[in-house]
Amino acid sequence: MPWVKALHIVFMVTWFAGLFYLPRLFVYHAMTEDAAGIERFKIMERKLFLGIMTPGAVLTLAFGLWLWLGYGMAGGWLYAKLALVGILLAYHGYCGKLLLDFKRDRNRHGQGYYRWLNEFPVLMLIGIVILAVVKPF
Repeated sequence: MPWVKALHIVFMVTWFAGLFYLPRLFVYHAMTEDAAGIERFKIMERKLFLGIMTPGAVLTLAFGLWLWLGYGMAGGWLYAKLALVGILLAYHGYCGKLLLDFKRDRNRHGQGYYRWLNEFPVLMLIGIVILAVVKPF
C-alpha cells in the first residue's frame, strides 16, 4: 500500500498544479488583445486541462479509492475530506466550462474574477491535507 499512497499523492500534486495554473492562464488570457496571443492561450489551456489536470484528477481518484478499499478507512474526517474532493471536482468542471467559453471567444469575466478564482483551490488543499494528516474527528 505505500506505493498506492505515493501514487495518490503524486497525482494529487499533478492535479493541483493544473488547478493552480489554469485560472492564472485565464487571467493572462482575459488581458490579451492580440489574435496570436489569444490563440496561444487557448492551446495552453486545452493542453493543461486535458493533458495534465484531468488525468491527474482521474488517477488521484482511482488511487484514493484503492487506498480507501485497501485500508478500510472510515470516520468523520474522511467524509469531510470526500466532501471537499467533491467540491473540488465541481470546481474542476467549472474550469472546464470556462475553458470552453474562452475557446468560443465568449469570456464574460475580467482578469480580477480569475485572480479571485485562483485562490479557491488553495483553500481546498489546506482543508484536504489537514483532514488527511491530522484526522481531527
